[in-house]
Amino acid sequence: MSSVQFNSNSFHPPSNTDTPRHTHTESLENGDVEKEQGMFAEPNNKGGETTDEYTNLVKYISTYREAGRRKSTASGVYDGNDPETKKKPWWKFGGKNKTAAGGDAFEVPDEWIESDIKKGITSAEVEIRRKKTGWNELTTEKENMFLKFLGYFKGPILYVMEIAVLLAAGLQDWIDFGVIIAILLLNAGVGWYQEKQAADVVASLRGDIAMKAWVIRDGSEQEIKARELVPGDIILVEEGQVIPADAKLICDYETPEAFAEYQQMQREELDGDIAEKHVDEDGEPEDQHHGHAVVAADQSAITGESLAVDKYMGDTLYYTTGCKRGKAFAVVTASARQSFVGRTASLVQGAKDQGHFKAIMNSIGTALLVLVVAWILIAWIGGFYHHLNIATPMDSSENLLHYVLILLIVGVPVGLPVVTTTTLAVGAAYLATEKAIVQKLTAIESLAGVDVLCSDKTGTLTANQLSIREPYVAEGQDVNWMMAVAALASSHNTKSLDPIDKVTILTLKKYPKAREILESGWKTQKYTPFDPVSKRITTEALYNGQLFTCAKGAPKAILNLTNCSKETSDLFKAKAAEFARRGFRSLGVAVKEGDKDWILLGMLPMFDPPREDTAQTITEAQTLGLKVKMLTGDAIAIAKETCTMLNLGSKVYNSEKLIHSGLSGATQHDLVERADGFAEVFPEHKYQVVEMLQERGHLTAMTGDGVNDAPSLKKSDCGIAVEGASEAAQAAADIVFLAPGLSTIVSAIKIARQIFQRMKAYIQYRIALCLHLEIYLVTSMVIINETVRVDLVVFLALFADLATIAVAYDNAHYEARPVEWQLPKIWIISVVLGVLLALGTWVVRGSMFLPNGGIIQNYGSIQEVLFLEISLTENWLIFVTRGSETWPSWQLIGAILGVDILSTLFCIFGWISGEGENPSDPLDLATNLTDNPPKVGNTSIVTVVVIWIYSLAVIIVIAIVYFLLNKISWLDNLGRKSRNAGDTQMENIIGHLSKLALEHESDDNGNKRWHLATRANEAEVDD
Repeated sequence: MSSVQFNSNSFHPPSNTDTPRHTHTESLENGDVEKEQGMFAEPNNKGGETTDEYTNLVKYISTYREAGRRKSTASGVYDGNDPETKKKPWWKFGGKNKTAAGGDAFEVPDEWIESDIKKGITSAEVEIRRKKTGWNELTTEKENMFLKFLGYFKGPILYVMEIAVLLAAGLQDWIDFGVIIAILLLNAGVGWYQEKQAADVVASLRGDIAMKAWVIRDGSEQEIKARELVPGDIILVEEGQVIPADAKLICDYETPEAFAEYQQMQREELDGDIAEKHVDEDGEPEDQHHGHAVVAADQSAITGESLAVDKYMGDTLYYTTGCKRGKAFAVVTASARQSFVGRTASLVQGAKDQGHFKAIMNSIGTALLVLVVAWILIAWIGGFYHHLNIATPMDSSENLLHYVLILLIVGVPVGLPVVTTTTLAVGAAYLATEKAIVQKLTAIESLAGVDVLCSDKTGTLTANQLSIREPYVAEGQDVNWMMAVAALASSHNTKSLDPIDKVTILTLKKYPKAREILESGWKTQKYTPFDPVSKRITTEALYNGQLFTCAKGAPKAILNLTNCSKETSDLFKAKAAEFARRGFRSLGVAVKEGDKDWILLGMLPMFDPPREDTAQTITEAQTLGLKVKMLTGDAIAIAKETCTMLNLGSKVYNSEKLIHSGLSGATQHDLVERADGFAEVFPEHKYQVVEMLQERGHLTAMTGDGVNDAPSLKKSDCGIAVEGASEAAQAAADIVFLAPGLSTIVSAIKIARQIFQRMKAYIQYRIALCLHLEIYLVTSMVIINETVRVDLVVFLALFADLATIAVAYDNAHYEARPVEWQLPKIWIISVVLGVLLALGTWVVRGSMFLPNGGIIQNYGSIQEVLFLEISLTENWLIFVTRGSETWPSWQLIGAILGVDILSTLFCIFGWISGEGENPSDPLDLATNLTDNPPKVGNTSIVTVVVIWIYSLAVIIVIAIVYFLLNKISWLDNLGRKSRNAGDTQMENIIGHLSKLALEHESDDNGNKRWHLATRANEAEVDD
């Protein structure tokens, strides 16, 4: 075996350090010297000379300072001063923003994309083009606030209230007409304001994840927000960045003279001089490329290709894909909405997914509308027996149309859609202050219901603070030479270093002699980045005219390169196993000189310590009914050690078990459900894990940070882009976190459950209110031919909405299990509460038939007494449905207290109680009602106090009943779906079918036949 020995003490720089640069001859996916050297060149080099690659690398090592903690890849905080589209005059409140909307059908002229790469386009030209194309973003244009306000008057429930407005106008009941309009305006105004305030908070923090882009404008390089790009902009595409718009690749950044070649190619395309495409054996046209590969793009998010795709001069770079290698000029050909991704997104915009939350609201609203119709029918039947007229007398509420108006007002919860939506919006704003940006409001409901969290390891469970411990050096090798080789076999693009490459390079701070080796005249010839097949990084570099190939990667992959002795191999394997047991991630290092054999140099043990709070957070998550599964790309021994340290469990499996183990059907699903984690995971494994868990009925959250994670983030019920995630991952996620760690995710889940609890409490409360008045009023209409005056009824509806405006700001508790709507439980409890409220009101009304007036002390009005009792018990019901685990917020207490005071004043002064109140039929014998009080309709203070005490007693009884109902186990679990129910039989059938293939064959006579056969697995196909 040949030996390569580099003695760091006797190492001297070679005399010949001027080895000429090689031109591009390989694809960038296989590495490229010019590109790699271009990216570590000093920026803004006035002399036009490129700083030496390794001198610059050593300078980076020497001057690097730790920044404290990991930053988001898209830095910069939104300052609110973006140049937006010019505001329209105040009177032009309608219509769409033409600047933004006009871009949807605009065709970019050919001359727009003929920009010069040295000059770009001017700022004046940018403004002209933006008026045609709009902003470079997928989101809809800035909303018209007036149209958004009008949107709060749309929906089945609101349409019914608008019918009530017309009915009140037809009956010339102007008080009711005005108050109903006030109710509609109140709900719309409060909802609009709260949602706008919440949206402003989210928008201000969303600037932290705003995409940036480098462009050539007015003859200089500028960094701008990606949304400001227009077609024709010359952009700089660089490794580690997301493509900010659809663009055509021009040339390498280091060879701007190739722009003339690009222009010639464009002219040939326009003239139709491009040669006909060759076709392959299947008759498909073969891709023809111009020259060498300039960059490599990761298109997995839109095409599913796991490996990066080489891009050549004239090729299209797609919006939101990632640049994996290279640095080049490109010209923007289309802004976001006209891009490939934008056009695809527009296909589904017509059928907007309102989500599960909207479906729940619609089902509740529909059920209440059906109930209203039923109660109206019963009231009319009773009215027929009492011989009531349809619309007369006009000044009385006792006619059939007034009955309809009353029941429409009390039976339709106009505040339901507004309060629930604003509760979500305010919750989203609060989550934003906790560094969790909600991309869509319905994600809050999904997050609250999650019962399985698939988490990545690095940066979420661990601190993302990689460090290299004491390296293992093979016998006879020098540690400085090994560290230098490890640095050679790393990316040298210091602007966008992989965490492993970064820690490898920076560790050379401890090895000054290794730095001297790097500075002694190396020239990179070829760089091959890491890929999941070879599991290593290789660099070919020239030193003193001799070619060295340096490799760094998985220990097993590096060991397989070498032809070392069995003793050396066994010692290396034992050391790798020892490092894995200690939770270290190891990298093997090897080198070969020319055509000689590979020499095993040693191993670098890397350690990323768990966060201090991770173990405690996982325990807390488990108490919340949340199962945490770790998905990591590390080796299985490291994954098991990490899981043990974090008390996650010991059931950790290699991801190969998901594909090549032969498992299928129910057995495969059981494995995924039972596992505590998976090791050596790739993005396709994440997708498969999510899919299987969902098939078992689990609501799954998935964390991700790379472009490749986008499919699994989309697939999961709640996609979470962790801190520092790429723009592509952020775009695919439902929630983007700006703070690191598992604790921030668990904290967000608790907040989401609190938001859900607020909505659930309000819905129970609002259904009970509707049933309360429907039951009491219809029975009083039928039995005693009496109703509460319609003027008072509209104020009851107004006060109910006023009292619950502050629900969105209430202090809510969170359940210790994943939440669900449980509609059957909600309806049963709401019906019981509504019946109890109606019985309480009947007790008050019944007492007033007694000769002494019953509840009335001194004097009082039937209408006002009923009004006060109904108002108090309904307002206080929210304290029951919200639960007793937390104290109510001061906002909620203040709103309800204010409404209670108003109701009391109505009762005391007899406001709108009616003139010359008549006893009901049968004749009311209560003397206190027939005496002449100071003023018709007034009620004494003593009576008001008695009503307050009675109403409090009613609420206490209802609270006891509510508490007991929630203690009934079958009712508590009513409507909950099974989270681990799988159709075993169907899973096995599908599993067996997946192993079959349809084969076609021909016999000697030319007869063809098709038959089923066992499918060859992927490993066999690869062989």
